[in-house]
Amino acid sequence: MKTSTLNPNSSCCGIIHGSSNQISAKSGRQTVAITFITFIVIFFISMMKVSAQDKKSIAIISMDTKDLAYDSQAITSMVRLELEKANIYEVLDRYDVSDLIKKNNIEPESSFGKNSLVETGKLLGADKMLSGSIEKFGDKLILIFRLIDVQSATIEKTNVMEYVNQQDQLQTMIRLSLNNVLGIANDKLILDLLVNFDQPITSSKTTLKLSGPRVGATITWGPSAERMSAPLNEGGFNMYPVSSMIGYQFEKQYLSSGDFQALFEVIPGINSLESGNIVPTISGLLGFRFNKSGIEFGLGPNLRFVKMANGYYDEQNNWQLADSTDSGFEIVKELDSRGEVEVTTGMIFAVGKTFRSGYLNLPVNLYISPRKSGSTAGITIGFNVANKPKQVR
Repeated sequence: MKTSTLNPNSSCCGIIHGSSNQISAKSGRQTVAITFITFIVIFFISMMKVSAQDKKSIAIISMDTKDLAYDSQAITSMVRLELEKANIYEVLDRYDVSDLIKKNNIEPESSFGKNSLVETGKLLGADKMLSGSIEKFGDKLILIFRLIDVQSATIEKTNVMEYVNQQDQLQTMIRLSLNNVLGIANDKLILDLLVNFDQPITSSKTTLKLSGPRVGATITWGPSAERMSAPLNEGGFNMYPVSSMIGYQFEKQYLSSGDFQALFEVIPGINSLESGNIVPTISGLLGFRFNKSGIEFGLGPNLRFVKMANGYYDEQNNWQLADSTDSGFEIVKELDSRGEVEVTTGMIFAVGKTFRSGYLNLPVNLYISPRKSGSTAGITIGFNVANKPKQVR
């Protein structure tokens, strides 16, 4: 029987040697990782320092203002604040700027020209100069900013914006205009709320005003027409289903854009004078008009003040007033000269065209008012003389 002899020294040495190699490899990888991270941190810190050193300086002396609730000094402070918040340029301290312009006898209120600002920028050691003006003009505010490059003595960028005259939002307007100068995107919603977009030009050539008298005729059919032509002893009105109309149109334009107008129309009138009856009516329309062609259309409610009574149609289809007894017939409300005055409602739909000769307008309109008890249709003709535009002297 053979026995093998184990060499403990050689085995232990092999284990210790293998462990040392593993520890050395792990330590080497950790060293490489730490070195790489350190290099990345140093690189970014260096880049940040370089970026900070490359930021150009800018100075603002004063802003020109006119008809504002704020003075020039307050406006200049707002502009400087928004310029610092943008963090594009290194804005020179206002106290340093104030000291330097005093020592050099510079008047801030009169230093708005390019040459003057370039000379001041050289004295201040600034790369850029910012100047501009804010003034109220009619119902809007006009903001003008100019960015001047001192070294080349040129106007690098100019921005002109028109805003609504809402001076409590002036700082926001300054920010929007500065963003345009600095190349920063603006919030479109805020811009749309404050920007004063050009209004469409309106004149005698682009606007029709057709307020004026109206005359015409209406025709009625259905049960209402039968009640109108029935004799008085049957509760009718002894009149033709065709009746006259005379009234006056009042209109108010609320939108004008080039060839298109939108307006409200109110037409009070009196019908049926030729029959010895007075039927007051009033119509309100939402109208749309194309100025060049003179074509228009509209729709709206129509009110009539007429005598109505409850009754029924008997076996011979004759109209009878309702009484306290049960007739067994369906009770309906119809026109009746023996009834009480009531207000009846309906919708009116109208189309028309305006014929023009010089300053004379002749609107012609066709309309229909559908009702279950009897529809009406009609025509109206009016006239209107447009006012000549006043000459500006």
